[in-house]
Amino acid sequence: MSTALHVAGVILPGGEPGEFWVRDGRISFEPVPGAETLGRDGYLVPGLVDAHCHPGIGVGGPVSLEEAAAQAVADRDAGTLLIRDCGLPIDVRPLQQRADLPTIIRAGRHLALTKRYVPGLGIELDDPAQLPAAVADQARDGDGWVKLVGDWIDRGAGDLAPLWPDDVLAEAVKVAHDHGARVTAHVFGEAALPGLIAAGIDCLEHGTGLSAGQLEELAHHDVALVPTLINIENFPGIADKAGKYPAYAAHMRALHAGVGEMVATAVEAGVRVFAGSDAGGMVEHGRLVDEIEALHRAGMTREQALASGSWAARDWLGHPGISDGAPADLLVYPSDPREDLGVLRHPRHIVLGGVVYG
Repeated sequence: MSTALHVAGVILPGGEPGEFWVRDGRISFEPVPGAETLGRDGYLVPGLVDAHCHPGIGVGGPVSLEEAAAQAVADRDAGTLLIRDCGLPIDVRPLQQRADLPTIIRAGRHLALTKRYVPGLGIELDDPAQLPAAVADQARDGDGWVKLVGDWIDRGAGDLAPLWPDDVLAEAVKVAHDHGARVTAHVFGEAALPGLIAAGIDCLEHGTGLSAGQLEELAHHDVALVPTLINIENFPGIADKAGKYPAYAAHMRALHAGVGEMVATAVEAGVRVFAGSDAGGMVEHGRLVDEIEALHRAGMTREQALASGSWAARDWLGHPGISDGAPADLLVYPSDPREDLGVLRHPRHIVLGGVVYG
């Protein structure tokens, strides 16, 4: 059971000094007699948000529930207190019941075609026409998100290629929306983007092939972008291992070379960009701060980059920050992370559900 706490300091995002109390795991702006004072001079930040994370995937594919829990602990201990799983091959609902783990928003299983994605991770459909029904199933089973694989290498063509016809995509997105779910899609290259955007997609993962004109479209239609920059750093290594597919290898190197400019253009266009580590597989868990720093290097201000992995992402996902009645999921830092993002690596306290970790 959580202890009643008194917390004071500079509250972000507002940036004004303030104080609040924690009782029964929730924030209260009414004093709680006998509360233990956690600190008076820190910077108080809503718990970090990893908008693209896979607690349940390891370097070899699906992992056990016990291993997934250990991955979530690694994320928590680095300050991530809210995760959008963005596609998992295992059922992590038991982890959602654990008060010591970050809140997990489940997006169900990746939806792909046979032999057109990483083996063992997604549901592989035999025919694109099956996509709308599969989307309906995932929308009913998940927590308000459905994850599509928008493109992947087509070994016959020797390069990235779309998985779905445009009309099927449009029907699938409509089905998800009719079920009250939002849709996001993995997409690396350029060819799949027009169909995804025209279908009314809600978010794009990676988006390395986005043009300036398409970024204007995303901003106009409020389509979010989670660029996963620290995973894109793996593209040259992927290309080096793709000697049988020279067009694909060259394409991946070009996408890697242009991703910084793409993110800078997205920010300038007003696209809502969020921090996602893509932890699981090629990226270790607990690296969200690396992604926040990468977004800053790509063109976000420090405060924008922090917001993309904290209060702005919480608002986008429908989870409160530091507000009356909200779950007490917050971080206490000794100095202002808006001035130095490196501060995020050394929280004085991590508070999850009113319980102090560290």
